Order: sequence, then C-alpha cells, then structure tokens
Amino acid sequence: MTRELQPFREPISKTLIRNVLLSVLVGGAVSSQHLSNWPMASLLVLWPTFGGHWVEVFYLSWLRQRISSNSGAQRAFRILVWFVGGCLLMQGMLLTALAFPQWHPPQLAWWYGGVGFIVVELFAHLGLQLRRQPNFYNGRG
Repeated sequence: MTRELQPFREPISKTLIRNVLLSVLVGGAVSSQHLSNWPMASLLVLWPTFGGHWVEVFYLSWLRQRISSNSGAQRAFRILVWFVGGCLLMQGMLLTALAFPQWHPPQLAWWYGGVGFIVVELFAHLGLQLRRQPNFYNGRG
C-alpha cells in the first residue's frame, strides 16, 4: 500500500503571523542585553523563520513528490534540503546585516547556517511529534 503525499497548504496570513511573532520573540531574546538592537535582531531572525518556512514548503510541496517513497531517501533528502536552505538563509542574514553599517556580523563558516537550521528543524519537528502531528520523525509530514 502506498500513501499519497499531499502538498503543504496553509493560509499566508497564518504563516506571516506565526513567523513574524516568532522573529520578534527570538529577536527580543537575542537582544535582551541591548533592547535598542531588538528591531534589527528581529529582522535578521525573519530569515530562518519566514525563509525557513519556504524551505520546508519547497520540500513538502515540490521535491518530496519527485523522489523515492523510501523513508530513508525521504529523510536524507529532507536533511539535505535543510542544510542547503540553512546555508542560503544564513547568507541572506549576513547580507541584510551588512546593509546596515552599524551592524558587524560575525564571520562564520559557510556551513554553520546549514547545521544550525537542521538542529532548529529537528527540534521543531520534535514539538510536532510530541503533539502527534505529521512530522519528520513519524514520516507523515
């Protein structure tokens, strides 16, 4: 028996509200010592929150349908997409920070964003797993 994988669908308003709220909260936490940096930190965090959402949508709605239905292949490709997406999102964060002369982003290895994004996604999917929703671990999402 094969299961039909459905593309991911969510209203853009729900996506925006969740990701902007998350970026404001994380931006506030990151800049808690210097609250004047909160807006910029929140802007930078939009890359992995909102941009990361689209990395996941790309996998769920386009790539997943085009690769083997083998669960090992699905997981491997998903982690690869997270890694490449995380690297690109980090570059977006760095370019955004460089556009503001008062910000001096740290020089990080190119692959930090990919590894960091994988870790964030695994924790996010753990939360979905604990709530019994489709996720990476149960192979339903």
